Amino acid sequence: MSEISILAILVLSLALVISIFRFITANEIYTKILTVNLIGTKIVLLILLVGTVSIEKDFTDIAMVYALINFISTIVILKYYEDKEVSK
Repeated sequence: MSEISILAILVLSLALVISIFRFITANEIYTKILTVNLIGTKIVLLILLVGTVSIEKDFTDIAMVYALINFISTIVILKYYEDKEVSK
């Protein structure tokens, strides 16, 4: 692995830790949902970076599936909370 790749992994990991801290300290449910989406996006980037460094094409497929699941789950959760607020 090159030094730039290691640095990119470290910076992305630090950003992931900051996002997890933001999730823990958030008060509103929508902030928490968006933070979970942000964490998922950073994990996708981390998977792609590791796949690029290790020259494995399977990591790209895994990252695409994970990104799709992350996107769909965010939409479903937001729709659930929107319907819950409307019914109040």
